Amino acid sequence: MKRRRFLSITACFVALPLAAQAAPQRWRGRALGAEAEIVLHGQAGAARAAFAEIEQVLGAVEASFSLHDPASELSQLNREGRLSVLPRFTALMELTDQLHTATHGLFDPTVQPLWWSLFEGRETDRAAIGWTRVQRNGARVHLAPGQALTFNGIAQGYATDLVAKALRKRGFGEVLVNIGEYAGHGGSWTIGLSDPAHGHLGTRTLTDGAIATSSPGAMQLGAAGHILHPKGGQPIWSTVSVEANSAALADGASTAFCLAPADDIRSMIRRLPGLRRVTLVDAEGNLTTL
Repeated sequence: MKRRRFLSITACFVALPLAAQAAPQRWRGRALGAEAEIVLHGQAGAARAAFAEIEQVLGAVEASFSLHDPASELSQLNREGRLSVLPRFTALMELTDQLHTATHGLFDPTVQPLWWSLFEGRETDRAAIGWTRVQRNGARVHLAPGQALTFNGIAQGYATDLVAKALRKRGFGEVLVNIGEYAGHGGSWTIGLSDPAHGHLGTRTLTDGAIATSSPGAMQLGAAGHILHPKGGQPIWSTVSVEANSAALADGASTAFCLAPADDIRSMIRRLPGLRRVTLVDAEGNLTTL
């Protein structure tokens, strides 16, 4: 993501308010491996208190879903194969169920072993892949042998939603949240759509909703892009942008849609209430809007 000045690994966006406004309050930091920024309008004291709460929210999300923290819930689950998880972990798994079903299995967090094998230059073994093999009984999660999970395709959107919700509860009327994906309310924001290969391609207006973008070529694992097909296929789109009611839904959908033909995406959209618009960028830089 780019500008106002927003940066993310997989998203390529520029955000600017549509009209001149009073100087905003800003917070900048990192969350789940991405540069993060929050822009809001309000009193400095109220903003400082809100930003302190936001840091706690993001710390809790990291404690659940970070692959880099060996003490996180996700790291423990991947290491031990079973774990009793917190409600936020359960909530994200429930949204994963919805996305997995609606995308015919293209959204599948069990691709983490594939990521490791590509990163380390080893032969890929798909025997452990399959979200339906993950067993759950209440808060208890049990992975099948050889399985490991990654929520990199949805956790940034989930964090974005949690932060936006916390700021709404505090009464801030005009807010833009960027934690790898965008959520905004109380105003209109111009988001510039870009592609890693073709640069700036246009703009979108964000008003009381969310936008997430995925680009397989934004990070390479050897010869492969970082968005992996659970069934062995290849990405079809250079960039996919999804506008939705929630950033988590947009994030997960944009990840899966990179792997699906346009006709399949149309049917998937009907199965995912809350999606508003999908923009597809092909290898030549052509845009298709669904």
